[in-house]
Amino acid sequence: QVRVVESGGGFVQPGESLRLSCAASVSIHSIYRMGWYRRAPGKQRELVATISGRVSTTYADSVKGRFTISIDNGENSVYLEMNSLKPEDTAVYYCNVVRDGIVYWGQGTQVTVSS
Repeated sequence: QVRVVESGGGFVQPGESLRLSCAASVSIHSIYRMGWYRRAPGKQRELVATISGRVSTTYADSVKGRFTISIDNGENSVYLEMNSLKPEDTAVYYCNVVRDGIVYWGQGTQVTVSS
C-alpha cells in the first residue's frame, strides 16, 4: 500500500504561479511512475504531466512550456511547478503513483485561477 498526499493548491490570479507537492509513503526508487492529473468542473480527469525513471517526462499539450514536473529523491516527492496560470487551469489536481503495477491516488488539491 502506498499513501499519496498532495499539497500546495490555492487561489491565484491569471499569470501567477503555484507549486504543487506530492509525497509518497515509499521510496521513489521503488516507484515506476508518478504523475499529476486534474479534473475541471464538469469535465473528465485528464493527464497533466508524468515522470518515470526520474528523468523521462510527458506533458499535456495545454501545459507544455508552462508547467514543470520534477522529483526529489530524498523527500520521496514529486512537484508540479505551474507558471503563467490561466483560468482554464482551474481544477482539482491529483497525484498518481504507479508501483508494482498498482495505481495509487491522492485525495486531490484545489487550484483556482481567477481575477
